[in-house]
Parts: sequence; structure tokens; C-alpha cells
Amino acid sequence: MDAFRRDLLKFSPLAAAGLVPLFAAGQERVGSPLSGLSPMLLDVRSFGATGTGRTLDTPAVNAAIEAAAAAGGGTVMFPAGTYLCFSIRLKSGVHLYLSHGAVILAADSPKPGEATGQMGGAYDAAEAKTAWDAYQDYGHNHWHNSLLWGEDLHDIAITGPGLIDGRGLSRGFPAPEGWQSFVAEQAGVGNKAIALKNCRNVILRDFSVLKGGHFALLLTGVDNITLDNLLIDTDRDGMDLDCCRNVRVAHCTVNSPWDDGICPKSSFALGYARATENLTISDCYVTGGYELGSVLEGTWKKFTDLRKATRTGQIKFGTESNGGFRNIAITNCVLEDCHGIAFESVDGALCEDVAISNITMRGVDRGPLFFRLGARLRGPSETTRVGTMKRIMISNIVSSGSTPKFANILSGIPGSLIEDVKITNFYMEQQGGADAEQAALRPLEEVKKYPAQEMFGPMPAQGFYLRHLRNLEMSHVEIAAAAPDARPAFYLEDVERADLLAITAPRTGPQGTAFALREVRDFRIHLSRAAEDAVVGAAAEQRL
Repeated sequence: MDAFRRDLLKFSPLAAAGLVPLFAAGQERVGSPLSGLSPMLLDVRSFGATGTGRTLDTPAVNAAIEAAAAAGGGTVMFPAGTYLCFSIRLKSGVHLYLSHGAVILAADSPKPGEATGQMGGAYDAAEAKTAWDAYQDYGHNHWHNSLLWGEDLHDIAITGPGLIDGRGLSRGFPAPEGWQSFVAEQAGVGNKAIALKNCRNVILRDFSVLKGGHFALLLTGVDNITLDNLLIDTDRDGMDLDCCRNVRVAHCTVNSPWDDGICPKSSFALGYARATENLTISDCYVTGGYELGSVLEGTWKKFTDLRKATRTGQIKFGTESNGGFRNIAITNCVLEDCHGIAFESVDGALCEDVAISNITMRGVDRGPLFFRLGARLRGPSETTRVGTMKRIMISNIVSSGSTPKFANILSGIPGSLIEDVKITNFYMEQQGGADAEQAALRPLEEVKKYPAQEMFGPMPAQGFYLRHLRNLEMSHVEIAAAAPDARPAFYLEDVERADLLAITAPRTGPQGTAFALREVRDFRIHLSRAAEDAVVGAAAEQRL
């Protein structure tokens, strides 16, 4: 049984029972004696879609969706062909199926100063401005100006092995030479491949996205959602999961050289603070190291000139972080040529109950881990306060070839500490080569600054920079440098109660130290190759 029929039976119980015909071009259509049955299967060609890529198929596609919704729900099928479209409006109870060889092609947006785009068409208008637009970037406040969008829907799906090609969408800022670039705020411009707001019971499975615009997927306030076996090869964010609950991301491949790959957020875009919670990310491959389109076509061309790509492509929680991140599990993922894993609570979010396990990373262009509790506080001034970050467990992590400038960073701010962190079975090999001058650096606090590892400048530690923490446990952790590095492996500042067991790290400097302690209280290390067993009640300034 092919994938299409399996998905059809899954979404169409009457079809599974043999009670509903499979309509094809030129056969039964809406208005026939059988058209009132639900669910049903509709071929977009029966509504006038050509699939040639040379004429606009938007009216036919939207008509098929409307017909399925009017019948109480059903499956709208895209046979092999290229369907040139502006905004496609999703409806409750409707399943879009993209067959092998089916491409939904985003029509070209209007050029700067023009009112219409390709063939005189345009994308749906962005929503009107609201009082809370200033609390997040423009793209997060608008959904209608997208290739496929839906609002206040339930029980919807997009599946099948076809392709969504966002050729005509805007990236939201000037693009590299030779690429289309539009001002996202301009009327008629498409900004995203798929955007959903306030929806529930959503399945996105098996299709691919090429050049998804500012966001390949922007899902805001979406509950009970499955993202499975997607391949996203895009020019900005891969998938943004904003204020979503009960989310399963699995078996996905994301190549995002100029922005984030998988990016949960908890913005104020809904007009109130709502947490992203009960989220699992598993069995995914995330990278920012391949030329656009080469992952989709299977040629896997790495950038030879790294000046052409930021190689961002990370799993990042934030920066929009008003509501919070709770009950988060990331497991069995591979990250390559990107910025690693980041959690950023800077707008009042509660970041709690996080488990990260079984992750391999290669060529990370930062330290593999970045956890930041800050005070940018972009939100309503009367309610926005510094959030929390606590109960974090990290285990079975291996990272090799990371650049030496930045270490793993876990940093709160004075008076607001990251709490209850456990890191076990962690191996990091970095390129090394830092000198004594870098080892002597004292990073600024940058309490209100946009969170990113480079915000502090080069790190005085080659493994972990730990500042403003309480209750830290690390066991079976090894830091290795491919070239000699003058920095200590661990730098702890304003840390209260730290227990370290079986730590392996190079001893550097004339005193042969691996740990730099500054304003540290209740520090213990045992059974380690990096330092002798020690119990430190309080250390204003000490090296071990």
C-alpha cells in the first residue's frame, strides 16, 4: 500500500471502509450525488488547476479546499505537477496531500514599490498592527501574508512526499547577491511558507520545503501538533514553534545556513504571555553548513567560502521569551556545522524541566551549549520581570571540532541565578590555540543585551564558562583541545554549591590549573584527573 493511500485511510475513515469514491480529474465533482459524503478526496485539477507552473493555480486550489470544508472535511490531492500559487487558505478538517512530483511553487512577490507580483497577483495582506507588535520581530506578528496559512482551525494536515518551493517569498532583509529579496512589510509580499495561528490537532509530515522565506514554518498558539519526516532546506528559520503546546518534532532534517534551524519561542504575538510546553524533539539532523538546496537535491555541498554563510542552523529556544519553556525533551539528534543548542530566557520566560540527551555535534561554530537568563525584558513594562531557568539535565553529549573562541556558556545575571543543573557523560573537543591574554579576560555582564554567545566576547575558559549559578552537578565530563590552549577548562563565577566528579581536562598555565574560581561557595571536586580532590567553602579568587 503506498504512502498516499495509508495517509488517506488515516484521515478518511469512510474511504477506508470503501464508502467514498476517489475523485480524479474529469470524474465525480462537487455537485454530484456523492459529493455530500464526508470525508472525500478532491483532485485540485478537477477545480481547474493546471500544474504547469506557468499559470496561477491559487483560485483552483482554494476552491478545492473550500469544497472539502463545505462537505465536512476531506483530502485535497495535488498530483504530480507544479502549482504556481499565492496565498492558499487552509480550512478545518481538510488534509492536503502532495503526491510524488507535486510542487507548490510560491509566486514572485511584488518588487519594491510595486503593487502586484507575478501575473498581477499578490499574497494576502498582513494583519493590522497591534499594541504588542513592538515586543517581537515583524514576522512573528503576521500569518496571513504566507504561501499557506490558517487561523483558528482544527484537525488539519499537510502530508505526502511533494515539495513546497518558496521561490517568491521574502527573507525579511537583504539577501546575498543573485537572490530575490523583498521588504517583508510591503503590501502583497509573502513572508512565510506555512503559518498557523491558534490551531489544534495538526499533522505536517513527509514533505520538503525549499527557500521558506523568513520562516519555513511559523506555528503560533498551535496545540497537539506532529512534525514528522520533514526536510527543510531554507534561507532563514526552519521551524518556529511559538507559544505551542503538546508538540512532537521527529525524524526531521533542517539545513538553515543563515538563521535558526529548529526554534521554539514564547513571544507576546498572541497579545498575552503563553508558554511553549510539553515539547519533544527527537531523531533530527540540524545543520547550517550546506549550500542552499544541496541537502534537498542530495548533493550535500558544504560552503567552501564561510563568509557567505553564518552557519547558524541551531536548535534554539528564544530569543522571544515572554511566556516560557516547560517540559522540554531533546534526544537522539545530530547537529553539524551550526551553533549548537541554546536556551535563552531574556523576556521574563520560565525555563523549567528540560532534558537533553544523546546528542552528537561536529564543527559547532560556538560552544555546543548556551544557556542565558537575562533581562532584555521586551514586553509590557507593568508585567515583565526577569524569568527563571532551573531543573536542567544534560547527558550523553559528544562534540568535536568546535571553534575555540567561545566555550559552553551558562550565565544568569546578578540576583537571578540559573538553578539545578546536572551535566553527565559530556565530551567536548575544541580546536584550541587560545593564548594567555584571552585566559585573562573578564567578560562583561551585558544584562539587557540580545542573547548570543558572542555577546560576551571571547571566553576565558576553553570548556565551560559558568556564571551566576546555584546547585550545579557535573560528572564524567571531559574537555580536550586539539592544540595547546592557555585557558583553564572551567571558569566559575558567582556559583553556589557545585559538585564535580570524574572530570578530565588539560591543566594549563604555570601553575597547571584546570579551574578558575571567583566568588564561589561550597565547591567540591572528587575522583578527577583535572584536579586533586578538594572541598572549597568559599573562594574569592582561587585556581585548582
